[in-house]
Amino acid sequence: MIFSPQSKVWVYQSNRPFTDAETTEIQQKLNTFTAQWQAHGRQLKAKGEIFYNFFIVLTVDQDNAPATGCSIDSSMRFIKDVETNFGVDLFNRFNMAYKLDNEVHVAAKEDFETLITIKKITPQTIVFNNLVQTLEEFEQKWEVPLEDSWHKMIFAEQLG
Repeated sequence: MIFSPQSKVWVYQSNRPFTDAETTEIQQKLNTFTAQWQAHGRQLKAKGEIFYNFFIVLTVDQDNAPATGCSIDSSMRFIKDVETNFGVDLFNRFNMAYKLDNEVHVAAKEDFETLITIKKITPQTIVFNNLVQTLEEFEQKWEVPLEDSWHKMIFAEQLG
């Protein structure tokens, strides 16, 4: 399926990596959920994907049918079920994801601050902007250097 660059995107970040078995099971659940996901009785053109064993990304091409309050609520229930069934936290926005040596790591905000202070994380470190709203933003602005992200404002004091 081809999706419009303006498709709506939701990014959910886990506090820990999914195992390979969990990734397979969650992907099957995502496929089932998105195949039946509707808004006011209209099938949504949607997909769910797992990236780096940490991120669940839901995409809806709103040119076909827009996601509405009830359909968004159903996706939130789905994500909450994943949290419960797999013992992960997908809603804590104070967990910061970043890449070191091409490997994704997640740290609590306080630990992330410490990593900046000891220069393990630098302005060039790739971080994940889970606030992206569209598929185009996801493809172009999801993985960015810390110095080009919203993280820079939050951690300005530690960055010097």
